[in-house]
Amino acid sequence: MDDRPDAAFTALQAVVDEITFIAFVQTLAMDRSAAVAEEASAPSSPWASDSRGWENVTIEDFLQPASAWASESLNGLVAYSPPHSPWRRCANILYAGKHYE
Repeated sequence: MDDRPDAAFTALQAVVDEITFIAFVQTLAMDRSAAVAEEASAPSSPWASDSRGWENVTIEDFLQPASAWASESLNGLVAYSPPHSPWRRCANILYAGKHYE
C-alpha cells in the first residue's frame, strides 16, 4: 500500500446525511475502480491487500465481511462506538467490507 490519503476514508468521515452517504458510496466505488486498474498494470502480492487496501475484491467477498463486521460491532467495539447517524453507520458497514477479514 502506498502513502496516498484514503479518499474513501475521508468521505466516510464526512457522512452525516443521505447526500454525504451517496457521495461516500460514489467515492468508495471510484476507489475500487482505481484499485482494479492499478492491479491490472502492477499486481500486488496474492498474500497482501491490493494497492488501495482492498482485502475483499468480489461482491460476495465484500458483502460477507461487511455483514459480519456489522453484527460484531452492533453494540460497539473496543475502538468503535456506533454513531448516532444511521447514514454514518451504513457507511461504516460498507467501508468495513473493503478491509475486514
